[in-house]
Amino acid sequence: MKVLFLTGPTACGKTEYAIRVAQDLDGEIVSADSMQIYKYMDIGSAKPTPEERAQAVHWLVDEIDPKTPFNVASYQQKARAYIEEIAGRGKLPTVSGGTGLYINALLYDMDFSAPEGDDAFRQQVLAECGGDPQKVHERLKMLDPDAAEAIHPNNVKRMLRAIERLEHGEDKLAPFTAVETPYPDYDSLLIGLDRDRGELYGRINRRVDKILETGLEDEVRSLMDMGFTSADIAMKGIGYKEVIDCLQEGKPAADAAELIRKNTRHYARRQLIWLRRYPQMHWVTLKGDAFDETAYSDMMQLIEPWLMNEK
Repeated sequence: MKVLFLTGPTACGKTEYAIRVAQDLDGEIVSADSMQIYKYMDIGSAKPTPEERAQAVHWLVDEIDPKTPFNVASYQQKARAYIEEIAGRGKLPTVSGGTGLYINALLYDMDFSAPEGDDAFRQQVLAECGGDPQKVHERLKMLDPDAAEAIHPNNVKRMLRAIERLEHGEDKLAPFTAVETPYPDYDSLLIGLDRDRGELYGRINRRVDKILETGLEDEVRSLMDMGFTSADIAMKGIGYKEVIDCLQEGKPAADAAELIRKNTRHYARRQLIWLRRYPQMHWVTLKGDAFDETAYSDMMQLIEPWLMNEK
């Protein structure tokens, strides 16, 4: 079945272009965003607004309670079911988002069975890292930079398994791509949206200002009142973790603005590194804050022949 992937770094404008594609090609959008999937987390995740969701059907947005255990295997199962349902109704499934591991889980036959190993050791490593995925990733990077670049920083289970293997004697881990087999049910087209670095960072800075102005502090306080803490995986997302730290120190959320900007810029760079490893990715550069009709036309020149070509 035909599956369109529309991806790119955070704040590049994916939502706007995915909605236009869905409208023009009778499609429905399946989110590949690890934060927008959660309920109650609207502002910090830059979730599509109700008005945007009224313009095109969105799946895997605002569906999962943050207290519910959810991982990439859960995502793969749900997303593939939605994709099959959408295609079965004669519509174009359009996967839109920038969480690299989610995209990988749809493109490839990934094995999510839990490998045997020393669970006590993994829990010890996690505790030593304060439960922070970023610190786990930094520890892995010191042991094997190539493995750290290949494993997504949100995939804590896989990072811990890699650290266990390395600290128990393995010098290097096998290349990440060596075990990837394309998922045979999809005829996929990958389009990556990018922007000039200065333009992208300007958009990131303005987004951070906007989410703070529109009530990120109140949203985080509401989540904390519901019992969520910095220990919850969902609350480790950029924007949420920095504001929680501020509030716990008795500071206003505005004090976290520059750190959120910096962490978001770093995240965008990591996304681009991840996405550029796909040789089948077609890159389209967007320009300006207004809808870029020229870039959209370039996208259509990629999509329309692919749709007409029966594999």
